[in-house]
Amino acid sequence: MNATDRTPADLLSSALAADPARPLVTFYDDATGERVELSVATFANWVAKTANLLQGDLAAGPGDRVALLLPAHWQTAVWLLACASVGAVADVGGDPAAADVVVSGPDTLDAARACRGERVALALRPLGGRFPQPPSGFADYAVEVPGQGDRFAPFAPVDPDGPALIVAGREFSGTEVVERALAEAAGLGLTGPGARILSGLPYDTWDGLNAGLYGPLAVGGSVVLCRHLERASEETVAGRVESERVSVVRRR
Repeated sequence: MNATDRTPADLLSSALAADPARPLVTFYDDATGERVELSVATFANWVAKTANLLQGDLAAGPGDRVALLLPAHWQTAVWLLACASVGAVADVGGDPAAADVVVSGPDTLDAARACRGERVALALRPLGGRFPQPPSGFADYAVEVPGQGDRFAPFAPVDPDGPALIVAGREFSGTEVVERALAEAAGLGLTGPGARILSGLPYDTWDGLNAGLYGPLAVGGSVVLCRHLERASEETVAGRVESERVSVVRRR
């Protein structure tokens, strides 16, 4: 990171400038066997496209609340950074009825229909695939995002001290996310650039978000993000730690 980085979007910009080719998020789903690796450049491209969708088609701006009804997943990480880029508040597991936009996985569509604003659905299929049949009342993310622009510029400046994230009932500004991620990096075993953490934690707590995204992003590291890690054998986990050159593991 740079000393001037005050939001998660700033951290991503610094990572892109420093080393766009290095891995940032490597995702495993131990229920499906999926593995996806995103470099900083590829991840940033997804973020830019998603931010353009959020700001343009979904008309979200600074201070608008985006309820993210999504599991720990690489596409969830993209949405978190897209919200930060726009200045919208990423409300993880938030009440759809109180949100301006809801972003739902396939298992929470019924709850997401309480949102009176825009609704987006993610199939969470391998390779970012679309729904075989689009859910009624939702835009299919996999259909809408590919045509979005590869560069993003916010219509209005993002206030680093404005609300940026809500998780487990706690609200954080962009500055607080960055400062807390840095302050807690050593405790996570993230010692600096190149540190690689394997996280099986869900995204419904600060600890899960920090281990699974913000911490490694803040120090120039990377994350091996594992969904359904409880289904993997100890042998599988040990092999993954070795093959992915993981330096620290967080499972609970």
